[in-house]
Amino acid sequence: MTRETFDRELHRLQDEVLILGGLVEKAIIQSVEVLKRRDLEGARRLIAQDRRVINEKRFAIESEALTLIATQQPMAGDLRVIAAVLEIAHELERMGDYAKGIAKINLMMGDEPLLKPLVDIPLMAEKARSMLHQALEAFVRRDVELARAIPKQDDEVDALYNQVYRDLLALMMQNPSDIDRATYLLWVAHNLERTADRVANICERVIFMVTGEMVEMDVDDRSMAGIR
Repeated sequence: MTRETFDRELHRLQDEVLILGGLVEKAIIQSVEVLKRRDLEGARRLIAQDRRVINEKRFAIESEALTLIATQQPMAGDLRVIAAVLEIAHELERMGDYAKGIAKINLMMGDEPLLKPLVDIPLMAEKARSMLHQALEAFVRRDVELARAIPKQDDEVDALYNQVYRDLLALMMQNPSDIDRATYLLWVAHNLERTADRVANICERVIFMVTGEMVEMDVDDRSMAGIR
């Protein structure tokens, strides 16, 4: 394989990561939308999409990346790019699992109405999606400064999570019979909070890919429930 062909294959692999990222971004938002509508059929479609589309895309990317490593013996800089592709695809697949988890919670709730209108949870979903989109931009543009800045936005997601926790705790104290329905929504918020945390892992990988520097982004655990 010539260098030109290798570069083309590497670029195509990067494009596949962006396609996977787009699927995950969409799944994050859709998982909360079907919850708001209590759309059980939509939740089932999301679960099927995770298994049939997101997971298969991740494994296809992994297979192609490993084939490049095995057949081309890439140099250090190229190897870091391929390692980034593998790590980012893994993180995206896990984020897809969180969206699938929200869809499963929707099904677990059955025909019960939401305990309260969703206000902060959709904001969490949009913020997590936005952070992910920016992280993928940093990956494509090899933008280290952007990669360093994105995890700071996690404070906003943590603040929303804490607000959701406080609101649901107050409702549970007022009416213990609502504990189950409140717990479902707390699980949803937790999945979104973890989604945003995983964006930091992508940012770390982007920094290593570009600079060779191993860094650990400072994403503090500020959730009042202490769930991880």
